[in-house]
Amino acid sequence: MKALRRWSLKHARGMRTLYGVFERTAPALAPIAKLIGPNRLEAVVLPIERAAKTALFDCQMCGQCGLSVTGMACPTGCAKGMRNGPCGGVRPDGQCEVRPERRCTWVDATEGDARIRAGHTESWSRRASPRDFRLNGKSTWMPMIATAIPATAGTPAPVRASVAAESSAADDPVANDFAALCRERSRFIVTVEISPPDSADPQALLKRADLFRGLTDAINITDGAGANCHMSSAAASALLISAGFTPVTQASCRDRNRIALQGDILGAAALGVRNVLCLTGDDVSKGDHAGAKPVFDLDSVNLLHTLRGMSERGEYASGRKLERAPRLFLGATANPFVPPYGERIANLERKVDAGAQFIQTQFCFDLNLLEQFMHEVRARGLHERTAIIVGVGVLSTARALRWMADHVPGVNVPMSVTERIAAAADQRLEGKQFCIDMIRSLRSVEGVAGVHLMGYKNEEVLAQIIEEAGLRAPVRGVESVT
Repeated sequence: MKALRRWSLKHARGMRTLYGVFERTAPALAPIAKLIGPNRLEAVVLPIERAAKTALFDCQMCGQCGLSVTGMACPTGCAKGMRNGPCGGVRPDGQCEVRPERRCTWVDATEGDARIRAGHTESWSRRASPRDFRLNGKSTWMPMIATAIPATAGTPAPVRASVAAESSAADDPVANDFAALCRERSRFIVTVEISPPDSADPQALLKRADLFRGLTDAINITDGAGANCHMSSAAASALLISAGFTPVTQASCRDRNRIALQGDILGAAALGVRNVLCLTGDDVSKGDHAGAKPVFDLDSVNLLHTLRGMSERGEYASGRKLERAPRLFLGATANPFVPPYGERIANLERKVDAGAQFIQTQFCFDLNLLEQFMHEVRARGLHERTAIIVGVGVLSTARALRWMADHVPGVNVPMSVTERIAAAADQRLEGKQFCIDMIRSLRSVEGVAGVHLMGYKNEEVLAQIIEEAGLRAPVRGVESVT
């Protein structure tokens, strides 16, 4: 069966042509459906469809087939349910983050798409909607045969409340300087990432955040990074607001379905949290709750679209109206440093179209790959539509850096970087200098709006880097809120 799937991918162009012929000729069978009834015909068609699609495409029979626009590779086969492009954790050899024994579904999709049109992944640049689990196991051939049967039969119309949502931001009591800076680009943006504590004591968080007072434009609070449990990102972000900081809360699709995600973000907005970074999330098997059930009801593109609907249209994903819309400033991530490289730009464009107004990238240790990515970003004008903030960071030793490269999916560290740090008499100092050098190089790359500093429990060094790179000077003589 695996050989058949590789064969179909290799002959994606012919398979797509055959699929197109079927789409055009299937309505000719409509009289049969009318004669014997669509349910009886489906009882015959469905087993044939399931057997053919499973053998050729590893189809999951989601009832919302996208094979014809995803290079004849079934996107539902993705372990994270990614419907709009690859996650950021694809391995350097193109294998799946969650199931390393198999190739990434979207690497296959990119390969198949290139064979179909010998160009780019433009055929699936349009956003794919969230999966409708009511259609599981349904035929997608039958709607083509019996055109009177809609593809989403049984889907009820959304319920709409009679009270219109208040969507005006004019009376919003929370100023959002970070949003204004991302839109205006009046200076080079500096953000930093902090993992929330394993403590119910807010001082554990505020003490670390205080190192960056006056040094950053916003502080990201991670949401179960690495699939490890900590204080919730939304709650930690609310604590930062009360202490005078500008937070960016992260929302991961790994742990919550679309109902919980919307409810959590609405609650965070009620506490003054405006900036939201939308993430798909890491594989649970690598975290401290390896037996947990991953959710992945939405991917990051559809989460962006959903939250944009709440903010701009004042309605839930179901269509039901909110009494008052949250004022959200939405962001997403990008990873230019792992395959499939060609699809990364199309995936970024989908995120921008879905509502991402700022983008934070994975760690940048390879300036050449970043410059290639930014060349394509500029070619599409995406740097004018969203603020591209490049991830930089530091670890204490070359050994720690190599461990991250080998064990953290999505992080690409060239051997030349670890060799440079390993050869230094003081590896910690050299690692810091490398980060400063990278920041200075990034400032000259057209389209880069800022940097996002990362370094797990390494806040003091990150604060030093910000100062020594000339990004910001600390505010002296200001009494700590903590």
